[in-house]
Amino acid sequence: MKLQIGVMGSAADLKYAKEIEMLAERIGRLIARSGNIIVYGAEKDSDSLSTAAARGAKKANGLTVGVTYGKGKNIFDKENTDVLIVSGLERGGGREFVLVNSCDAIITISGGSGTLNELVVAYQLGVPMVALVGTGGWSDELAGKYIDARQRRKIISAKTPEEAVELAIKLAKENM
Repeated sequence: MKLQIGVMGSAADLKYAKEIEMLAERIGRLIARSGNIIVYGAEKDSDSLSTAAARGAKKANGLTVGVTYGKGKNIFDKENTDVLIVSGLERGGGREFVLVNSCDAIITISGGSGTLNELVVAYQLGVPMVALVGTGGWSDELAGKYIDARQRRKIISAKTPEEAVELAIKLAKENM
């Protein structure tokens, strides 16, 4: 069975740099080339680092699974989504739970409040987490740390897209 690697990161309204978007695309390509599946938050209204990762995966002929919020299949990046899961749930908890619970490991790139929520869900569920450092947001804030004093699972830091994907795959296999 193929691993389902989640990629979560900032939405475009956080105004990330083009260089960070290119890192996200590279992560998507690397996941696809590894023969695994990318799972991401399919946005309805704007681009994001997650959708950039899906674009990268599609460029490498990978399989992409988007999880969207609310009702309907109207998403921002239809052409790069192979499978769309319409959660019927809104942002802020419901969609994020479905998204993270569908992943064997997650990689975060930068990240705002949605990414923080996804990290907290992953922490509670015991899903391995890898943060690409140097990208800003919650990835830089939480890399190498635990979310709370229980120290259930550390968020592992990675310095490159290659290291992030390699670690996510390794941790996912160890967690199975």
